[in-house]
Amino acid sequence: MRIPNIRNFCIVAHIDHGKSTLADRLLEVTETIDARSMREQILDSNELERERGITIKLHAVRMAYRHKDGQEYVLNLIDTPGHVDFTYEVSRSLAACEGALLIVDASQGVQAQTLSNLFLALDAGLEVIPVLNKIDLPGADPEKHRMEVADLLGVDPESILLTSAKDGIGIEPILEAVVERVPPPEGDPDAPLRALIFDSYYDQYLGAVPSVRVVDGTLKPGMPIAFGSHDEVYEVTDLGIQRLKRVSKPELGPGEVGYLVAAIKDVSHTPVGDTVLDAENRSSELLPGYQEARPMVFAGLYPTNSEDYEELRDALGRLKLNDAALRFEPETSAALGFGFRCGFLGLLHMEIIQERLSREFGVDLITTVPNVKYHVRLTNGEELQVETPTNLPDPGSIESIAEPFVSARILCPSEYIGNVQKLAHERRGVFKGMQYLDQERVELEYELPLAEIVLDFYDKLKSGTRGYAAFDYEFLDYRADELVRLDILVNGDSVDAFSVIIHRGKAESYGRELVKRLQELIPRQQFLVALQAAIGNRVVARENVRPVRKNVTDKCYGGDVTRKRKLLEKQREGKKRMKQVGSVDIPQEAFLAVLSLDD
Repeated sequence: MRIPNIRNFCIVAHIDHGKSTLADRLLEVTETIDARSMREQILDSNELERERGITIKLHAVRMAYRHKDGQEYVLNLIDTPGHVDFTYEVSRSLAACEGALLIVDASQGVQAQTLSNLFLALDAGLEVIPVLNKIDLPGADPEKHRMEVADLLGVDPESILLTSAKDGIGIEPILEAVVERVPPPEGDPDAPLRALIFDSYYDQYLGAVPSVRVVDGTLKPGMPIAFGSHDEVYEVTDLGIQRLKRVSKPELGPGEVGYLVAAIKDVSHTPVGDTVLDAENRSSELLPGYQEARPMVFAGLYPTNSEDYEELRDALGRLKLNDAALRFEPETSAALGFGFRCGFLGLLHMEIIQERLSREFGVDLITTVPNVKYHVRLTNGEELQVETPTNLPDPGSIESIAEPFVSARILCPSEYIGNVQKLAHERRGVFKGMQYLDQERVELEYELPLAEIVLDFYDKLKSGTRGYAAFDYEFLDYRADELVRLDILVNGDSVDAFSVIIHRGKAESYGRELVKRLQELIPRQQFLVALQAAIGNRVVARENVRPVRKNVTDKCYGGDVTRKRKLLEKQREGKKRMKQVGSVDIPQEAFLAVLSLDD
């Protein structure tokens, strides 16, 4: 394929602004898929994506388009997610493209994630083509939001395209704009091979199948290839392009996007961001790759059946192949047994991983309380990084504990400013500024502790603004504060799965709420079970699970009262012995209760 006739572009937008629907129309107009095979969100092939109506992973597809100048062009499209948790997927897409379609909902206008994805595209040096979608909606105001986008980008309002992806309005002008505005890729077909891995998945018959963007040189079947991250050499057995399914090709040249198969059985040998090289003529310079994803939320994943530990380890390894943001390492809990400490980009990312482990690999899981990474300074000057409360040192040896702060951008209608400010204040937010975007919408900027937003901040924000608020955040720095470890004791024994690191001002109320919830969920025993919330040696809350009682005096129908006292005393001694040797089985619902304390 001639390099001047190749266009590589992606679609970026805020969540639910119509990216996947627009991709459907582009596939239809270019006749990449016939009408009989067409369905909604065709690129969202994962069952979970279709069920939730969101894009979780990037999806690449190749289209052929005949421009009005009579020439045939190859358009490589990458559809991307819109949720803040999957920004890393967007950054990977941008590195494989020269242009981006920035989609804005004509009824909602510019949202928080619209701005974030725009800045990512500009930082990557991409040509941005703004598109107003959903102009057919009754509440749409195309002219108002056209001016808003024009002011944001500093472009002529007439250059902003109007479309309705659902009704197929204005699709042809978008394709023309991609050909005319997006520059063709650069590359030297005679140079040593360099190809960027921007995605990868595992096939049980073919092994690891990386998706690549060829930058220099030519990739052909039969050629030996190597990777920048290790010394293993493989032979290419098949390569080609993605047209909703794999289509084999005799070669892939500079600027082309496709896949390669080389019987790569070790999934760690094709990390996303690595460079594919010619093993016999290695390039001296590797491609920049990607900045490593930084997990923001940590939680323990444990199989409900301890025999499934090996299966869970293999499943996490497979998922990590095409989700480079996932981190995991073995961990042991006294309450839950063997499991893994996992790092996620956010709470939605954690939910998706749990669902995929359950559906695709059939592993039943128990999840511990999500928390963040803390920096702990000891009195001897040493610094530790702590991802789980059980690893926190003795309080007497701690000088300070620093937690991660994020810079949060919240866009909402001006009538909900009070609700947003109240919520941010409750979560220890630091107000940094407010800016009116127009007469109706306002942007608020806060600095918030990450630990305060990972659980339910987004849900509370949506409910407090009737769903109109948009939220986005990025990591800022670490700041020391009054943080303590709160332990939950069941019958005097600490249950590590319930332990949390929390601000001292909130510890008592959180502990009281949690032991009340556990009192309802832990079944009654033959003996009294004490539930306590403690900070160090100080108990801040307590509830009792009353014992199941038997009336031992029921058979006494006369005689001296001392006989009854003797029976009750005997029962009391038996209960005391039972409490010393008895164990309390904590049901799975009790571990899940920690995640929904505010429900």
